[in-house]
Parts: sequence; structure tokens; C-alpha cells
Amino acid sequence: MAEELRAQDEEEVLLFEASGDRLALLATEVTEIIRPPAMTRVPHSPPHLLGVANLRGKVIPILSLGGMLGGNAVASSPSTRVIVINGQRPLGILVDRVMTLARASDAKRIDLETLVSDNFRKQSRSAQRARTEVIQETVAPKEEVAEKLVFLAFEIGGQEYALPLHEVVGIAAVPGTIAGLPRSEAAMVGVAEVGGSLIPIVSARVLLGLADEESLAEAGRIVIMRLGRGQVGVVVDGMKEIIRVAPDALDPVPPVLTRARGEAQVEAICRLDDGRRLISILAPGKLFDPETVALVLAQADLGAHQMAGTEIAAHALEQFIVFQLGDESYGLPIGSVDEIVRCPDDLTRVPRAPTFVKGLMNLRGKAVPVIDQRQRFSVAGSDTGSRRRIVVVTINGLQAGFLVDGVAEVLSVSAGELSPAPDLSIDVAQTIDRVAMIEREGRMILLVDPKALLDRAERDVLAALSSEQEAAQSS
Repeated sequence: MAEELRAQDEEEVLLFEASGDRLALLATEVTEIIRPPAMTRVPHSPPHLLGVANLRGKVIPILSLGGMLGGNAVASSPSTRVIVINGQRPLGILVDRVMTLARASDAKRIDLETLVSDNFRKQSRSAQRARTEVIQETVAPKEEVAEKLVFLAFEIGGQEYALPLHEVVGIAAVPGTIAGLPRSEAAMVGVAEVGGSLIPIVSARVLLGLADEESLAEAGRIVIMRLGRGQVGVVVDGMKEIIRVAPDALDPVPPVLTRARGEAQVEAICRLDDGRRLISILAPGKLFDPETVALVLAQADLGAHQMAGTEIAAHALEQFIVFQLGDESYGLPIGSVDEIVRCPDDLTRVPRAPTFVKGLMNLRGKAVPVIDQRQRFSVAGSDTGSRRRIVVVTINGLQAGFLVDGVAEVLSVSAGELSPAPDLSIDVAQTIDRVAMIEREGRMILLVDPKALLDRAERDVLAALSSEQEAAQSS
């Protein structure tokens, strides 16, 4: 017994301070000590989960040790550090100050595994995977997808155009460096590296015969679309939204308009809002001249030795709608999104509804509840800017609109860029399905489970109404 006590005394420990206490961890539990990294806040997370961070391509939760011990949260200072623990669940703990390594110490030694278990409820990863598989089966029924045509709408020269969404690979900012090409057509801007690949960049304004009044520096986005075996980036003035329409909402272009080259590239006119809004649907196969097509195919042939791996990776790509709330970015599976619309000036208030239910909007004759995700995700402040959008989703027959600060892009993510969400809390696991680690852009995006959002909102609405009824009955 005495030998065991001596052995414990001789174990090396890491000494540090948290909430005014002098504490110790076994040195064998510590992987590394780092400065506090950039953290992404996780909505509906327990109070002591400060966020998640990207540690060399791995998602780890960062916890407040002082908070878990019942003290105050650690205030940021030059001495603040994160101790990375590589146990059953790799994580980081934020502490006031790291002191030194020692052989023996009278500092309080903490059992971190027990402490985390006491503060966070567990959910088995197998249960989460099973739930995710069920959601993927129900989130976008094949019957619904077959009934609707999906387009990505954007603006060019003050007019609205759209491309079939299945032809769109992604959306990106205009590259800072574009290499010009000698003796190229007027529409050909040059070639640039986008998302790790070299692709041709063309001007949509010139393609459609519109005046090229806007410089590239002022342009909005590049829509990356498929062209044969390769890809091409089309410069547009700005993004609008994703629209899902029935086939009978499309009208053929009147023959008298198909004589001009620009109009010949439009294959249909989409009627929205009872004909008050018209969107020209572009024909991808008729947009480009032979020179552009030849250049794109040449670029594809140049990377032919990578084609096998690229084709395999393409099948593993998932697409997400990336929206913003405050300083954070979140993603929704594109299959769960019906459409994205501007926030109406007036919403019909729902009596006795919780404050996060902004009201009802009229979506083509149907009343759709609008849920303010700023309040749902506890985002500080308010945003009433013109960029606010409503993301309309339908899950298991229930339709609702999520009010967000803005919709940034359509993002294609490979399987290798997806990581499980931190397995620390049932609420987190149910709301945040996975995390996208976009290493090439240094971004981390939390991927939201739309079914969990609707389920949670529905539960909270019912709970709020029940509480109000009980209060009314007792008064």
C-alpha cells in the first residue's frame, strides 16, 4: 500500500489555475497546451460549452473548467490557455494560467472524465447515426423532388436569371487574381484558382449581350457550373435565392424573342407571385461559344490523371445552403430546403405564440409560420437589414420558414470534410448534426438538422401555450 502511494506521489502532474483554484491534471492526460483558438458557438449548448474549434482538421469542444467547477467563466487575458485532453472524448479546457510540470504537488487533482460526465448528458454515437439515417430518408422524399424543379436564381444587369440547381457545383467570391488569356473571346475573363482547381472565368453580362458596366472588383459572385467534363465560373452581379417551382410555372420563350443571341440562351420564363415576378431560365448548353467549351474540356483533360479520384469524390459530395446568424455560419441540407424568399414587410402575428414565432407569411396562398432563428440560437443583438431571408423547409408534412440574417452560398462538401458534432449534450447532438471543415478556406460550418429545429420549435410552442393556459386557470 505504501509503495502504491509513493508511486502516485511520483507521477508527473500539470499545475494550472482556474477560478482562483490551484489545480492539477495527470501529465499523461494532456496532449498539448495552446492559446485560445477561434471558436464557433454551438446553439442550444450547455452553458459551460464555450464552442468548438478546429485543431489541425479535428473538431474539438472547448469547455470552461471554472464554470464546471462552479466558479466564474475564465476572462480572456494574455495568460489564458487551453489544455487539450486526449481521452475517450478529445476536448479542450479553458484555464486562467498554466504553471508548470511537477512530480508531486498539494494541488487539487481533478477527475476530468467524471467532471465532464456530471456536467454534460451523453448520447451514443450509434443512436445519433441511426437518427441521421432516418432523417436522410425522410428529409427529401423522392415524390416531392420529382414534382418540383429547382433553380438557383441570381441577378445580371438588373434582371433575374436562373440555372438548374443540378448544374451548379458551387458559389464563390470573385478571385483576387485572374490570369488573362490571349486572343480569347470578349466573354472570357481568364482563368483563376477556385476551391483548389483552375477553372475558366466568363462574364455573364457579355454572354447575354448586356452592357458590361460593372468591373470585376465590384461584381458579386461566381456561379461555378458544370460544362461537359469540366467546370466554368460565371460572373454574376449578385445572388438571389433558390426556388422550387412546379413544371407548369415555366413558359416557353416566345419565338419572336429567340432571334437575338442573348434570348436564344434563355430556354424558359418562370412565373412567380402570380406573374408579378419573371425569371429567365438559362439553357446551360447554349450559353458558351465553342472556344469556351474547348478551353473547359482542355482544362479537364489536363487533369485527366486525377479524374478517377475526382469522380469518386463527386459522388460523395453533399450540398448545403449556408446561412448567417450574427458572426456565425450554419448549413442546412439542400434537400430539405423548399425555397428561399425575402422577408415580407408585414407578418400576421399569432396570438399567444412565443416571441420567437415572428408570425405567419402568405406563401402563394398558404399560411407558413416564420421562426426567428436569432432568438432560437440566442444570437445577441438584432438585425433588420435588407439581406434577411426566410429559408422555407418541409419535414414530414410540416412546413415552416426560418428567418436568418442572410443566405451566403450553396456549398458542396466532400465526405472527407464532414466530422461528427461534439458528443457532449443531447440538445447539441439533436440540433447540430455534423460539422463541415473547409480546410481550403479555413472555415468551420455547423450543419443543422432541420427536423430537430422543427421538432424543437413545435415542442416549445406547445410548452409555451400550456404554461399560459395553466397560468390562466390558476388566476
